[in-house]
Amino acid sequence: MIPSMFRVAICSVAILCVAPIVAQAQPSPSTAKASSRPNIVWIMSEDNSKHYLKHFDETGVETPAIEAMAAHGVTFDRAFSNAPVCSTARTTLITGCYGPRIGTQFHRKTEPATLPQGVEMFPAWLRQSGYYTTNSSKEDYNAKKRMQPWDDSSRKASWKNRPSADTPFFHVVTFADSHEGRLHFGVDALQKPTDFDQATVSLQPYFPDTQVFRHTAAFYRDRMSIIDEKVSGVIDQLSQAGELENTFVFYFGDHGGVLPRGKGYIYESGLHVPLVVRVPDNYRKLVDREIGSRTNGFVSFIDFAPTVLHLAGIRLDKAGPIDGKAFLGPRIESAEVDSRETAFGYADRMDEKYDLVRSIRVGDWKLIRCFESFQPDAMWADYRYEMLAYQQWRARYHTGKLNDVQSQFFKPRPPELLFNLADDPDEVNNLAGDPAHGDRLTELRTKLTAHLKQTNDLGFLTEASMLKVLDAPVENGTRLSEEIASYIDTVNIAVMPWDQASEALLSAINSGDMLQRYWALVAASSIAASNHSANRDMAADDTFVKLLRRRTLDTEPLVASRAAQLAAILRIEDPRPTFQRALQLSQSPTEALQIFNMVRHVNALAGNPYPMGSKLFRLPFNPDPKGLIQQHLDHLDQP
Repeated sequence: MIPSMFRVAICSVAILCVAPIVAQAQPSPSTAKASSRPNIVWIMSEDNSKHYLKHFDETGVETPAIEAMAAHGVTFDRAFSNAPVCSTARTTLITGCYGPRIGTQFHRKTEPATLPQGVEMFPAWLRQSGYYTTNSSKEDYNAKKRMQPWDDSSRKASWKNRPSADTPFFHVVTFADSHEGRLHFGVDALQKPTDFDQATVSLQPYFPDTQVFRHTAAFYRDRMSIIDEKVSGVIDQLSQAGELENTFVFYFGDHGGVLPRGKGYIYESGLHVPLVVRVPDNYRKLVDREIGSRTNGFVSFIDFAPTVLHLAGIRLDKAGPIDGKAFLGPRIESAEVDSRETAFGYADRMDEKYDLVRSIRVGDWKLIRCFESFQPDAMWADYRYEMLAYQQWRARYHTGKLNDVQSQFFKPRPPELLFNLADDPDEVNNLAGDPAHGDRLTELRTKLTAHLKQTNDLGFLTEASMLKVLDAPVENGTRLSEEIASYIDTVNIAVMPWDQASEALLSAINSGDMLQRYWALVAASSIAASNHSANRDMAADDTFVKLLRRRTLDTEPLVASRAAQLAAILRIEDPRPTFQRALQLSQSPTEALQIFNMVRHVNALAGNPYPMGSKLFRLPFNPDPKGLIQQHLDHLDQP
């Protein structure tokens, strides 16, 4: 049952002020539109990190249209999606809010969240102030609309349909030519040539050097050439209509990807996106930068909404309820933006695969906190493994054909991953265990933990429990802030020295709070999977084993299942009876979905000590025959 602490509460928050402001540097009346407000266009390409464009990475493909935009604007060399998958990333873009704070961090959503008081999908504020807003055409949001953000959101949506030539417009166009699905080709496609030279294509060190990977990497660079042609078409349309020099044009990827270990993961390959902003001549004075310049100042998706609003002259209350801050526009000093050096990332459920991961990057240093580190990155997700490269990578691992770096993806992770990106841009050399970097680890750990607590990260309620507070996620998160902080502290027992952690684990596993027990078992599983000495101590400790067996009888299905999972990791008890009982008692498909992730993890343990097929389980509901639970059941029966 859901803990009694989940009850509705309403708290006051600051609201957004939509009165237009007068810019300090107005465009000249003789050259600007009568409205004296710029148009703004977003061009998004799906699923590509910055690594595939030569403008950002020497191993990428030339993109002359995007490079021409940069020559007439600003390149942001350190731009980040806060999430590595589309619905979560796009919801962050449209709200300016961290997903875990407003309950929009799961892909795909089980239920849409209610937007916090004072937050709208930001084009609604543009519409209210006189802009014509259009979207062509992907939305994919994890929150409910309140005010209508779009005058038109469809494949036919166009800024050209605005009511008058003096009406300023905000237009979004998304190009899917770079989407992950473009890499779901069959083996016959490997015989087709690519424009990008496969012999010279660059492969990350965690990939095997095979024809499949070389073809995939080269073919994807060809897709980026297509994206560049589409960008050129948008620019040409604006130019032909006489609107180019009245329009700020943003080009960026909607998150990272899309080769393996990109989309869905909060490595740089999943978060670091290309961003170029073309600055129009008639609004040049609104930007405190040299045309054609580049900046290393950090910007992330939470910042895009306030930037557009600021360029449009719409004032945000400084105490307002969104998380980002503008990086272009009047009174935005380039030196201040250049000094920004911090970005946060989050990854939760992606389709049927659960994995709670958070990250912080400060300058060239990055910490990834894997809260369920006993699971490998390679945990199965049906859509992901439709790609030949994923299939081959996995097959080569199971046949012993990978080196240590290439095998990392398929092994349990340490709870903390610390990378110096200046020396290790591919994030393969974990420095978290190196005493020489202990101070850096502590610094980033402290900052990340403080951020999770300050934002009342709803991921620590579990998705099943979070659904109970989505009517007012921010208000309820504030009300539950002490409890959420305590859950974060409990799961962080996993990063304590074992001689200090054991006593804290026993106390938390015996807690009267369901989620304290849950997170204590998660922490214990992380320790057991990463610390051989601690694993032996747990399995040999009679008191611990008795308590663990008691938890397998817990009345809460999620807690009992976590206990069974830990027992399987320690190889001290057959988890299958507990999983059977927990699934029969599961109170919702969401709860059952998470339990099936535990089942799948145990089923994939080395040697498969506790094999499980779909016929082993009975559910108190009929799963959707095309849904995520059915995907788990089907895969359990595959060899």
